[in-house]
Amino acid sequence: MKVIYFDNNATTMVLPEVFNAMAPYFTENYGNASSMHHFGGLNNKAIENARRNVAALLNAMPAEVIFTSGGTEADSSAIYSALRVYPAKKHIITSAVEHPAVLEVFKKLAKEGYNVDFIGVDADGRFNMEQYKAVLNEDTALVSVMWANSETGTIFPVKEIAALAHKAGALFHTDAVQAVGKIPTDVKDIDADMLSCSSHKIHGPKGVGALYVKQGVRFLPFMVGGHQEKSRRAGTENVPALVGFGEAAKIAKETLWKYEAQVATLRDKLENALLAAIPDCKVNGDKLSRLPNTSNISFGYVEGESILMMLDEHNICASSGSACTSGSLEPSHVLMAMGVPFQFAHGSIRFSLSKFNTEEEVDAVVKVLPPIIKRLREISPFHGQKIACPAR
Repeated sequence: MKVIYFDNNATTMVLPEVFNAMAPYFTENYGNASSMHHFGGLNNKAIENARRNVAALLNAMPAEVIFTSGGTEADSSAIYSALRVYPAKKHIITSAVEHPAVLEVFKKLAKEGYNVDFIGVDADGRFNMEQYKAVLNEDTALVSVMWANSETGTIFPVKEIAALAHKAGALFHTDAVQAVGKIPTDVKDIDADMLSCSSHKIHGPKGVGALYVKQGVRFLPFMVGGHQEKSRRAGTENVPALVGFGEAAKIAKETLWKYEAQVATLRDKLENALLAAIPDCKVNGDKLSRLPNTSNISFGYVEGESILMMLDEHNICASSGSACTSGSLEPSHVLMAMGVPFQFAHGSIRFSLSKFNTEEEVDAVVKVLPPIIKRLREISPFHGQKIACPAR
């Protein structure tokens, strides 16, 4: 059976063009890019070409792009650099719905003595600007807030958040892993000090990402050792992956205008059909300002894990939230922060589409899912605990 893949916020298929661009750097141009000889130097040129492509996608200068092993390393690098740049400041701010790559770091820092504010969200997952303004102060070293939520797709007002951070004398970092390549992400427009992104979310290889650091912003490296990345990130360069990331970034920039409309149309068709066919379900997130490819739907009185297992029997791939927390049986921290009732939060499924999905695949999901929900509700211990269905 053909796999129907609606889990693109977890990872994406590597584009054939990206794979072909990477291939020579495994078997032919395999030299160490930091070597002095010509054979290695050719690979350094390939890395710099990739850097230009990633920078172009962000509207940054190539020198402002530091390659990392992925979004998680980029996030930690940004956070710990900011704290070392402002060692006397002990207040930091993030949101309550961040990806674990940021949220867990802030929880750790809270245990180490930092004063941490986790800004809440409303019922649609929108950032609480009033709470943010109330806690921001001259002791704030860093504000780190995601550009778009990985589970609901809700887009945060990062430009306004950054402006307020700067007014208070703090640095601003945004985890843009889910936003880059899906919506315009202009670092100059929002005036970000630092931004994290990841290759495997935009049809590039896994294990490679980037941290944008604005020119003039002091940066203290998280990984030290060799002189790679202008001594900002030590470690032998993963040339094939970097070349693949650069090619994926180039394609993402060229096709962004078409991607947004294409996947939003499919998402809306899927969403509307499921809402019409299944009672007691609701869409989670800001339906006016969200990623074009993401739909998070709560199916009341059933468990998300059971839904995913039964979808998997039909070779349909989705998720119940971030892949980094997929082993947890607890409801999503994002949905709980939004105040979604437990009976609905526990049965939430994230469908995240790509430009490779089709209307036929949407139709297949719409055909299969309603009977699954009906069957699960018949055996669910939650079904007798009916409450008023939250706004759809």
